[in-house]
Amino acid sequence: MPLPVQYFQKLVESCPDIIISVDKHGTITFYNDGARQNLGFSHEEVLGKNVLEIYPTLDEARRVMAAMRGNGGEGKGRIRSFETTFKTKKGETIPVAISASIIYDENDHEIGSIGFAKDLRDIRRRDQLVTLAEIAIGVSHEVNNSLEVLVNQIELLQKYVERVATDEDYIVESDRLGSVASQVKKIQDITARISQMAEEGEYGTQEYLSGKMMTDLRIERGGKACERPKPDERYPLRGLKILIVDDDAGICQSLKELLEAEGCYVETAASGVYAIQWLERQQFDLVLSDVVMPDIDGYQLYQHIKKKSPELPVVLMTAFNYDKDHIIKRSCLEGLQGVIFKKPVNPILLKKTLLEQCRAESRYQKQPAGSPSQPTPLSDLKNI
Repeated sequence: MPLPVQYFQKLVESCPDIIISVDKHGTITFYNDGARQNLGFSHEEVLGKNVLEIYPTLDEARRVMAAMRGNGGEGKGRIRSFETTFKTKKGETIPVAISASIIYDENDHEIGSIGFAKDLRDIRRRDQLVTLAEIAIGVSHEVNNSLEVLVNQIELLQKYVERVATDEDYIVESDRLGSVASQVKKIQDITARISQMAEEGEYGTQEYLSGKMMTDLRIERGGKACERPKPDERYPLRGLKILIVDDDAGICQSLKELLEAEGCYVETAASGVYAIQWLERQQFDLVLSDVVMPDIDGYQLYQHIKKKSPELPVVLMTAFNYDKDHIIKRSCLEGLQGVIFKKPVNPILLKKTLLEQCRAESRYQKQPAGSPSQPTPLSDLKNI
């Protein structure tokens, strides 16, 4: 049993694509809701008007009709997926693919035509994204090949400096090599992020100039994060995300470079208040904080973290063995497990402490009691 005509009318009217019919004079006689949504004209604005209302030029309209009459079309009286452009109410041109037919009377005279047009913007954008993804993966692969060479050369240079440099030069040159290594690591993270976005087809944007947007290549953006590199025997801290809190910018930067060289992701905060703001936006594996700060001290910050994120490890550090305000003692009584005395921080002690707090399964080789790399036992804090 054939469907009633009303069914087909409803189907055509509700179709999301553009459907338009015209009479033999080019006057629009039918204009569906999909056309209204895509082109912006209301039914009243186009019905009874010439079809040139939706074409950018007369020549483009003539080109389509010429194709329908057999010049480049599917045959006399029809075209299929013929690409042209339409004009919206705002004056914008949009690419479309038309499938249309000329309507003839019993004497084979033209009495009008009807066409289905599909907006190609989304399709073309997807095609462009596929192409860009292929380019991105290729570029990432080539860049990573070069980065591998740089990583190896940095390691060789580090060993060379250890052998030939004086103590004074070793400190300077090691810092330089560490800075280079941390920047190389950042580039590796970026290329990994690009490859991930290309494969998943998902990415965020951020504004870099007024009205201008750019791809957000940050490793973590509140949602699904790029997979962290796994720790290994050489870099047991690799992949940890750490927040450093200190009102001394120099200390923040030096600790940041040290930990980034170990493969950590590091953010810095110049005060306890800024630290709390960071913690509200992102998740961290550990907070490394100074004790004495101008707004809220280490104890207050620890109390805040303990209340909001009780599983988040906190390590407090101070420049002296003397805790005159009992900040560390009070924090330890509340459950603090990590303390580092004396700044500048001993790198071996710092890494050992972070491992103890974040990765219980990983341990540096135990050192004899009294060794300078041995952290202060928390049981001894009662005498501070």
